[in-house]
Amino acid sequence: MIWAKIASTLLFIGVGLGAFGAHALKEKLTPYAIDVFKTGVLYHLIHALGLFAVAWISTINNDPRIFWAGIFLTVGIVLFSGSLYLLAVTGIKMFGAVTPLGGLSFLTGWVLLFLTIK
Repeated sequence: MIWAKIASTLLFIGVGLGAFGAHALKEKLTPYAIDVFKTGVLYHLIHALGLFAVAWISTINNDPRIFWAGIFLTVGIVLFSGSLYLLAVTGIKMFGAVTPLGGLSFLTGWVLLFLTIK
């Protein structure tokens, strides 16, 4: 049940970051930066919920690709959402170059999960 614990932790963090962005950052960031931050939170929460699918499927299927699906979804959250959080808060555009790698990680995780479903 490691994936359920990781999902719960990432959802906790995502909700906290969403609240932080909505309250602490709303007066400090531009509307564009707030939108970037919100996009990071949205993808963070969606893919953390996806980890519950990984947790559930891992209880009914021993395919090793399930483990890798969880890894890729988790890495996607760190790279995609993390880079958007940093871009929004710092304004350093270089962080945006990491975002597509996170997107590719998300896609890889979903394909691997799809392949494990029988």
